Amino acid sequence: MSTTATPTTRTKVLLVDDHDLIRRGLRHAFERDRQFEVVGEAATAAEAIRQAGALQPDVVIMDLRLPDGSGLEATRALRKTSNSMGIVVLTMYAGDDQLFGALEAGASAFVPKTAPADEVVAAARHAASAPSAFTAADLAEAMKRRLAPSGPQLSPREGQVLRLLADGMSVAGIAKQLFVSESTAKTHISKLYEKLGAANRAQALMTALRLGLLEAPDAPSF
Repeated sequence: MSTTATPTTRTKVLLVDDHDLIRRGLRHAFERDRQFEVVGEAATAAEAIRQAGALQPDVVIMDLRLPDGSGLEATRALRKTSNSMGIVVLTMYAGDDQLFGALEAGASAFVPKTAPADEVVAAARHAASAPSAFTAADLAEAMKRRLAPSGPQLSPREGQVLRLLADGMSVAGIAKQLFVSESTAKTHISKLYEKLGAANRAQALMTALRLGLLEAPDAPSF
């Protein structure tokens, strides 16, 4: 008894990029993989949104910079219409801002254009199976960079000196409060100014307020 293989449904892909050469290269990469079928191409954000509505692709490969707007805006628009559509943001500008922009816009994956074509195809495979689970090769390192403390890092002693300066204390008063000599107090203040890039007390306090190292004083109540 002979059996007939049941045809598998192929993953439909829409390619969005304003460069014909890049779209051609992507089409070739996807056509080599029997899982995918390229059902359309678009060169602008508006065209991408129209074609996505008409063709209902499983995955959209979205360029970040398009002639009529941002690929991130187009990604947001597509994500509002569908939670099941995979969206891979493809960009020449693969910095942290672009990566987190893609994440916040609702993309499924973020791939630099410098990556091999196989990486784009792998991202599309991920996007088709888990459209709401964001992936990017540099995601872990980008998260570390975003979560790393920014600005000057004050020692506990420098934090004390900063708060005493904010209270209006003189060098002698700070020395007395910290049980150190005036010379030592001046050294702490000098190092604090250096870290804050300040030349005097007023500049140091303004910089500290801007960086969130000090809380702004409460407004007086009447």
